[in-house]
Amino acid sequence: MRVLIASAAVLAILGAAPAFAADKPEKPKPDRSQCFRADDINGFSVVDDQTVDVSIGPRNVWRLTLFSPARDIDTAVRIAVEARGSSWVCQGMDAMVIAPGPFGVQRYPVTAVRKLTLEELALKKKPKS
Repeated sequence: MRVLIASAAVLAILGAAPAFAADKPEKPKPDRSQCFRADDINGFSVVDDQTVDVSIGPRNVWRLTLFSPARDIDTAVRIAVEARGSSWVCQGMDAMVIAPGPFGVQRYPVTAVRKLTLEELALKKKPKS
């Protein structure tokens, strides 16, 4: 009798396994139009100690939000952006900003990535009065 009950329990668990697997949504693939390759960056500007804009040509600028403040990044002559996992940067945690600091090279994880709109680019290029 115990064997019959144990067999029924195992069959019930195995029968439910596909139902659990079907409930798990697949991770959507990123839209490559909302991504950039770290190797294509040709310039940067510092917005504040936790935000850096990187450019890929004159009309493609991406805003990177850093995990923690980078106190000396505003004086950096150059920075590096290292892609993590693949060569594409599409969202936070896909990249690391590397910049010189007072005690050597500092690494800052990126928590958010956003492409600036044409309107934001126009405002950014407006002379301050």
